[in-house]
Order: sequence, then structure tokens, then C-alpha cells
Amino acid sequence: MSELVETIMNDNETTKNTNKNTNKIKKKRKILELIIKDETKIVDDTNIFKNIKDIRENKLMDINFKKCVQGYHLCNSSSINETMWEDLNGIVFSSSGIEMYSKSDGSHLSGMDIDCSLGKISNKSAKYSNNKKSMDISSYRLTTVCSEKKCGTSTEIIEEINKRKNFDYYSFIVRDETTSSENISYDWLLIPSNYIILDPSSYNWEPTIGKRGKNKDTQVGWNTNEINGCKMSITFSMSSQLWIHIEMNEDIKQFIIATVEVKNKPICNYIDIFHKLC
Repeated sequence: MSELVETIMNDNETTKNTNKNTNKIKKKRKILELIIKDETKIVDDTNIFKNIKDIRENKLMDINFKKCVQGYHLCNSSSINETMWEDLNGIVFSSSGIEMYSKSDGSHLSGMDIDCSLGKISNKSAKYSNNKKSMDISSYRLTTVCSEKKCGTSTEIIEEINKRKNFDYYSFIVRDETTSSENISYDWLLIPSNYIILDPSSYNWEPTIGKRGKNKDTQVGWNTNEINGCKMSITFSMSSQLWIHIEMNEDIKQFIIATVEVKNKPICNYIDIFHKLC
């Protein structure tokens, strides 16, 4: 890249008053800008993956995740949902040396939930299916770009999804309730938001056509091809909500940060906590 920069500077000195050569310089500068942009993205992606590797090797993060989930279930029998996960995830981060800047505090606005020194985070919760082989993540409602009244285009859908993606990582807490009737196990995954199976532009989008009833032969949504078993879909009758189907292959398992199994038998309630601490 340094050779290209030197060439541009030399051209600029010797031909700056010539229209033809000025256009040539502009073209080279545009190429340079694209190269710099690509190299910056590579550096950013490298840093993101390095951050995940560092977190996986951070024993304190693993310990605090286990403590946080176990602490929650000391007085709660309901599984951890998306809103609660934002609070717990924030506690895990702040207790492990990650500086917290802000949280959405349960806001229903799409996009970033946590802003911290690690990066911007979107929190999601899900339940394993098919014996922990897959999960389905609910995401944005896309009625502004596609619906029964206006089906939209794949380009509009991709642009809208990426426009709302104002964060660096997805932080998933995924539960499995099939191990026993008394226990719940949780996996915590931290995945780059632009990872291939989470990037809508990675897929080929096709209309979903109804096969029966009043919607027969009518477009009822959108669906994609599969990438390593993963895919995306949108159903108009479900508020045009985006769903992401993720197969738990080895590529995805590399993003598991921590795992814990807890007894789903609370031993206290909030009144007990008040009397003990206040």
C-alpha cells in the first residue's frame, strides 16, 4: 500500500494542473481509500475475534457467569429471558474488569443493549431444540420494509437489518431444560455481529409462497438458503419478524464463553433477601 501512496503523491506534484492527470489521481485516491477501508475492517475484525479469545480464556468471566446465573436461580424458578440477561450480562462484565458505559435497561428498541469497553452488545435469549443441536433467535420486526401489503425486496431487507445493527457482538444466553426436570443448563455465546451466519447479505433471499388456504400461491414472507445449517426467515403474519436459525456446529461452538447447570429450586424470595440484607 505504501508504494501506491508514494505514486499518488508524485503524480500530485507533477501533474496537478492537468485535467487528465487530475482524474487519474482522483481514481488512484479512490482506490487507496478502498484499500484503507478494507484494511481497517480486517483490523477491526481481528480485534473482535481476539477479544472473544481473551474472554474465553478469562477464568474470572467464567466464574462470575456461573455465580450470576446460580444467584438468579436462588430466588427465581423462571428461566432467564432477554431483559434479565441484559442485567446479568452487565453484572458479569463489570465484575470481571469490563468498564460499563451504558445499558438500555429493558428498552424494546432494537439494536445495542450494552455499551462497554469490550464493545457494543446486543443481548438475546433462546432455548435449545433438537437435543441441543440448534436454536432459533427472534430479531427485528421488519414491517417498515416488508409486509402482506408490500412484500419489499431482498435488497431493502438486507439494508434495513444492517442499518439497525449498531453493535459489535451478539451475546446469547441459550438454555436447555431437557437434562432433568429439576435442572436448567445455560450456554453463553458471544458472536461478532458481522459473522457470516448473522450477516443477511451472506444469504440468497427468496419469497416464501403459501401452500394452502387463503394464502395459497401468495407471498407470505421471505426465506434464505442454508449456510452450514444456518438460515434466516421472515413471516408476514408474525409482524414480519426476522428469525435466525442456528445449527450448533463446531464453528458456532467456538463462541461459547461459559456454561453452567443450576438447580431450578429457589431457596429464598425477595422478602427473605430484604430481611437478611436490610
